Amino acid sequence: MKDNFNFEVRNRNGEILEGFQKQDASLNFLYGSFYGRIILKLLTRPFVSKLVGSYMNSGRSRKMIKGFIDKQNIDMSQFEEREFNSYNDFFTRKVKPGKRPVDFNPDSFISPCDSKLSVYNIDGDSVFKIKDSIYSVFDILDGNPKAKEFFGGWCLIFRLAVDDYHRYCYFDDGTKEENFFIKGELHTVKPIALNGYNIYKRNCREYTFLKTDNFGEAVQIEVGAMMVGKIKNLHGKYKFKRGEEKGFFEFGGSTIILLIKKDVLKVDSDILGNTKNGIETAVKLGEKIGEKI
Repeated sequence: MKDNFNFEVRNRNGEILEGFQKQDASLNFLYGSFYGRIILKLLTRPFVSKLVGSYMNSGRSRKMIKGFIDKQNIDMSQFEEREFNSYNDFFTRKVKPGKRPVDFNPDSFISPCDSKLSVYNIDGDSVFKIKDSIYSVFDILDGNPKAKEFFGGWCLIFRLAVDDYHRYCYFDDGTKEENFFIKGELHTVKPIALNGYNIYKRNCREYTFLKTDNFGEAVQIEVGAMMVGKIKNLHGKYKFKRGEEKGFFEFGGSTIILLIKKDVLKVDSDILGNTKNGIETAVKLGEKIGEKI
């Protein structure tokens, strides 16, 4: 596996935020070597992330906070001002009111989180391709027969890096069913893993069907990742409002996937163009990323 890789993230103005990068040496070893993959089998087990999560919830982990803020250049003026009891307490911090304005136009389709977004069409055979991995909506939903209702629709993948805001919201008004948890592994969601692992059908994840007022029935899937202790959804069956908090991830990178039915959504052209060219688009919670057809 190469030490460098082509990977690009752009903002909505077309400016490059991340480009050709030096691969993380530890991930290059884990995913690119025989002995690394042996170790990887252990590291991707949920009990390892639970052990790490226990430390991240302890007061001893507070010493990590300042270094992380400096390294990731996080603008803390956007977030609530208080003392944090642990690293996870810091990691799940909330933004100040008004720092993530929500587009309440009923025809606007909004991002449920801060992330790097890619959008794929689900063809008539239920599949779509990400990097070198082929996915099926049946795989992602663990064989749920309702997956066929999303053939021809859209699969929106919101990849949250460690420096992103890790709380997420509902993208429209509506009602939800109970959450379904799928036990699995916990691979990283960084691009290196996408080249050889079908991580979105292998990782631990939780999904629910949403009956929305303006975009019909949709599915939202929260995907855990390496060193993510927990997916924290706040509600079971529930009536929700656009922009209302749905839940949050604890420590680590993670992903949200939205499945939208055919002839419901028109995705913004810049996002579709970027995805076609292998570029992720940086989006913020509450901002418009498409519109109702």
